[in-house]
Amino acid sequence: MKKKVVSLMLVLAMTVSMTACGNKNNAADDANAVEDTEAGTESGSSEEAVAPANYEEVSAELYDKELGDFWAAYQKADEAETVSEKFALEAIAEAKLMESGVMLPLQSKGGNYSISRVAPYTFDYTLWGNDMDRYHNAVVTTELIKASDVSTMRAKWAELKGTGEYEAWAKSYLEEQGYTLKDTYNYQLYTQDPTTWDILATSQAVDAEAIVNTYDGLMEYDGEGTLQPALAESYEVSDDGLTYTFHLRKGATWVDSQGRKVADVTADDFVAGMQHMMDAQGGLEYLIEGIITNASQYISGEVTDFSQVGVKAVDDYTLEYDLEAPCTYFTTMLGYNVFAPMNRSFYESMGGKFGVEYDPDAADYTYGKDSDSIAYCGPYVVKNFTSKNTIVFQANESYWNADHINIHTLTWVYNDGSDATKAYNDAIAGVVDGTGLNTASVAAAKADGNFDDYAYVALTDATTYSGFFNINRNQFANANDTTKAVSSQTEEDAARTKQAMQNVHFRRALAMGLDRGAYLAQQVGDDLKYASMRNSYTPGNFVTLEEEVTVDINGTEKTYPAGTYYGQIVQDQIDADGVKIKAWDPTANEGAGSSDGYDGWYNADNSWEEMTQAVEELAADGLTIDADNPIQMDVVYASSSEVFTNRANSLKQSIEASTQGLVQVNLVAAADNTDWYYSGYYMNYGYEMNYDFCDLSGWGPDYGDPASYLDTFQPEYAGYMIKSIGIY
Repeated sequence: MKKKVVSLMLVLAMTVSMTACGNKNNAADDANAVEDTEAGTESGSSEEAVAPANYEEVSAELYDKELGDFWAAYQKADEAETVSEKFALEAIAEAKLMESGVMLPLQSKGGNYSISRVAPYTFDYTLWGNDMDRYHNAVVTTELIKASDVSTMRAKWAELKGTGEYEAWAKSYLEEQGYTLKDTYNYQLYTQDPTTWDILATSQAVDAEAIVNTYDGLMEYDGEGTLQPALAESYEVSDDGLTYTFHLRKGATWVDSQGRKVADVTADDFVAGMQHMMDAQGGLEYLIEGIITNASQYISGEVTDFSQVGVKAVDDYTLEYDLEAPCTYFTTMLGYNVFAPMNRSFYESMGGKFGVEYDPDAADYTYGKDSDSIAYCGPYVVKNFTSKNTIVFQANESYWNADHINIHTLTWVYNDGSDATKAYNDAIAGVVDGTGLNTASVAAAKADGNFDDYAYVALTDATTYSGFFNINRNQFANANDTTKAVSSQTEEDAARTKQAMQNVHFRRALAMGLDRGAYLAQQVGDDLKYASMRNSYTPGNFVTLEEEVTVDINGTEKTYPAGTYYGQIVQDQIDADGVKIKAWDPTANEGAGSSDGYDGWYNADNSWEEMTQAVEELAADGLTIDADNPIQMDVVYASSSEVFTNRANSLKQSIEASTQGLVQVNLVAAADNTDWYYSGYYMNYGYEMNYDFCDLSGWGPDYGDPASYLDTFQPEYAGYMIKSIGIY
């Protein structure tokens, strides 16, 4: 998301183009649910934004003030002696993050009506990593699959999960029902061009979602959630848990975009890939800091000799990773692009260099600039890329597993989201093989009789799209082009808003004042407005305790039995602190408990209570807030989209009503998706963020530990999402 950063446009794209905030990024059971997309590559014409004086000092002070409780709690998790204790302490830290009000969880991917020709669960459904964007094993039919058959197949998947038999059963079942299988897949998630083809130098989902189909990693999750060998045939772990040794398969090759052999895949490709990833620092390097020996030191420059980093080619087909400490989730990270291989000689032929000599701006550096400047070792090569039109992936004839892929041509079809029913019409016509349904396309499907037969509700996943409050705004037009998304605030307005945003009760008032149900209904309709709604950053059922754990909740020891959900501990800490947020509801999900499917934040009375306290505290600091002197809050939105426009207006209406006129929401129109992304999602630093509240991005996990979420709010540039609140 890092890969994981996924843009909400994409989740909206689900409504608009129906595909979405990653991730990776399809809904858990198919590729046609809410997805994430990223900003385009165009740059503006103005000068580059410059960090204000004392920016780092101010960032540090604000972090300590607004997120100090979270950070103190989170650091305790590092001292845990067991995995379960670590999860429990992370839950306490997450409670502090929720209470800070710097961010507001909005929704997950999925939870929308969809139609599809893709059999559910025929590619990876795990909640982390890049494998969910690999489509070589997708089972696709020429006809739309009936909703009743989707339900039958989901039930059978649950029965067969872990046996390795589901894919074959799905093919047989579909043929028995009269469907015709095909070896092409027209994918409808493409709303922005990839910004690079270098998988190791990007943290953008829009890039990873495409490039992941061009290479294989060491291991790969299958459609049943089982980690399978890919370029590694086997591995073993040392008794002390510090050394992982992978044995690579022989016969895997690298080819160029024309399919001509470049080299054999060897262990050195993984060494070269990791060094390039650390050199490029594209935003994902944090994943291996503190995990792989000397990774942090190499990234910081303390170590310059890469041979001291814990990744080594023992021989051509033996790869070794040395860890700083045992890491229980290490193998769950292997599907993520930080572990992608890269052929050293091909990279160098494209002007690439390593270490201090790395210079992506050099005149002769062309690696990853287009799809012809990378080497391929995965199931596909890019045969055609027409900007904002199509991307065509053709089966790689030299792929080591070429005889066992289902899809031989994967075509991405572009949709800018300006026509709310285009995706639906394209799906019916067979231009694309599935799409999510927004309110306009639901109406169309009902009108032409397709809704009852084919519409089903897409499953949700672990991606969390959130809103972010800017506590240190410095930019009042897009940083890449100051003629775009221009604020109407005066200097006095801006100063007043910044002061108010630095009050926790003010932020909570805004968060509790947003009617997220009405807001999401603009996208999916009233009947599904709660289906994808999320109330915590980490899904409450993401992990459970493996053993009994006792932790301190505000001075009282509380013991949790094995099997306790992460979300329950989050909620217990929130309740103990007296904050009126329901991040976990044990009665949700038919009594199983969940952090999804209800609105645990919105309450106009609670919002006003928080606002009253904020007004009193801010008045004591010299800031008057009343009906004649409301706080101005800018929200940038994509005016080219009817869905996004309606959503923005819903946000404005509910927040202004809940705060009883003490906050005026200014909707700042971005002409298109690209300008919208450049208001924040696509920027690198907090001082470049052009908004007071942003609702266009989210995060999907990189591995199976809540730390994958919580790490994004670390201080001192270490946390990827921290920039979204205007600091670092």
